[in-house]
Amino acid sequence: MTDECGAAAGRREAWGVLVEARGPLATVVLLSGTINLLMLTAPLFMLQVYDRVLPSRSLATLTGLAGIAASLFLLQGLVEIFRTRILARVSRLVDERLAERVFRHLLRRGADPLRGDEGPQAMRDLDTVRGFLASPAFSAFFDLPWVPLYVGVCLLFHPWIGLVVAVGAVGLCLVALATDRITAGSSREAVLANADRRVVTDMAHRMAPLVTALGMRERMVGIWRERHARTLDVAERAGDLSGAVGSLSRVLRTLLQSGILALGALLVVRNEATAGVMLAATILSARALAPVDLAIANWRSVSAARQAWSRIVTFLPAREPAPVTPLPAPRDSLRVTALSLAAPGTDNLVLHDVSFTLAPGSALGIIGPSGSGKSTLARALVGLAPPSRGVIRFDGASLDQWDPDALGRSVGYLPQDVELLDGTIAQNVARFDPEPDPEALLAAARAAGVHEVILRLPGGYDAKVGGGGLGLSGGQRQRVGLARALYGGPFLVVLDEPNSNLDVEGERALAAAVRGVRDRGGIAIVIAHRPSALAAVDRILVVNEGRVQMDGPRDEVLARLSALTRTVPTRVA
Repeated sequence: MTDECGAAAGRREAWGVLVEARGPLATVVLLSGTINLLMLTAPLFMLQVYDRVLPSRSLATLTGLAGIAASLFLLQGLVEIFRTRILARVSRLVDERLAERVFRHLLRRGADPLRGDEGPQAMRDLDTVRGFLASPAFSAFFDLPWVPLYVGVCLLFHPWIGLVVAVGAVGLCLVALATDRITAGSSREAVLANADRRVVTDMAHRMAPLVTALGMRERMVGIWRERHARTLDVAERAGDLSGAVGSLSRVLRTLLQSGILALGALLVVRNEATAGVMLAATILSARALAPVDLAIANWRSVSAARQAWSRIVTFLPAREPAPVTPLPAPRDSLRVTALSLAAPGTDNLVLHDVSFTLAPGSALGIIGPSGSGKSTLARALVGLAPPSRGVIRFDGASLDQWDPDALGRSVGYLPQDVELLDGTIAQNVARFDPEPDPEALLAAARAAGVHEVILRLPGGYDAKVGGGGLGLSGGQRQRVGLARALYGGPFLVVLDEPNSNLDVEGERALAAAVRGVRDRGGIAIVIAHRPSALAAVDRILVVNEGRVQMDGPRDEVLARLSALTRTVPTRVA
């Protein structure tokens, strides 16, 4: 019931964007009516030429009719330009109203490893919708309501002509509906197949060095070939279906136009219509069927846009998170009480009843075997993993009482896999602050022991790095990430395996950075396997099988672990 309510709320919001564009869309409706009325110029001009000019051989009448027709044709062209420009701006309005909302929700969902891939697809869906709203396929739907006008004019020419045009229009509409039913499944399958292939392509590009070093290129090519072949198969089936339906509609339209021409000729022979009526009816029938035929010819884009819109409605949250009352930056304590955490997407707890309290100037080291939940705990402390039970409090306020961006400025986080964003080193260290503090930037780099390293790089702080830190070694990337975590003097600094790529000099800089956090009254939490990373902590928490096994002063815990290791030769840390 909750999901249905959320989907309904998202649907109302998404459609509300189009309601906001009702003014421009109403103008498009009026312009479409004007265009369709002006479309009568060509058949009426031909009717007058055949039935009035040729019998009278009057050049003055021909000149006058030609001048009027030319003026109306020019007006029609201008009105079509206006309609195209307005639809382009409507598509931009929809994008502007939804793009930022989609991107913000993408960032929120991106923190969830099981749902992070849906965000990029939502942005691609928005591009699809924007392109469709500015396309001729969308404008055809504004012309469809005017089909009865042409049928009515044909009825005025002769009842039989009007009846045949009406039957043809209904027949093509039925073909359009059949097209929607036939191609809907293949369109959805094509989106999924393209997404699967894109995942493999992106993964292969990102991990190309590893794939090459391990001799896995041919295997990766085989995996990609399989996904690519499926994409081609789906596209081929969809193309066959849409091509067959499109050919059928063109055949029906050609038969209908030829039939109307033959019917008109029959009526002329029987003196029930004139030659001008015959030719005018042929042109009007083509115009009456043009919007339906255009919709059928572009039905793949129509179907893709409709499905993209449906996915956007589903992707958007029912409502934006309610604003929280601003709180002062934390500075007094970090308290974790009976915290239990589950693995992403499951109810299986990886941490059970973890509790500790840290005061300003303290540093906690967390050690334990792989898979014991240390990294999950680190993610929870910075707000990336919601607790299954228990609570995390900064200065007495639980995480849900803090604005994520406001709290994030008081938190430094260095994950195991350090990613640098596409930009300069200075931008990455300063967290892409539009107005960074130069002194805070240099202070963070010096605290991480990376200032001299950066100066030796070509370009120094202005050196460009790629999305994955291209051009930097693993140790350099890790130390730049450490400087980013320290930027602005955050109250809490969480470092997950911060010395995995560091040399001896880097480990000394790491220890100095942790001591610096303590000296300024902050709190540091260091997760590590190597004891060298714990040189500057004053307390150690030992986690094993999801539970706290030891907790106490560093030297005391290390001594107990050393004694336990001598007694039972099993690696604990």
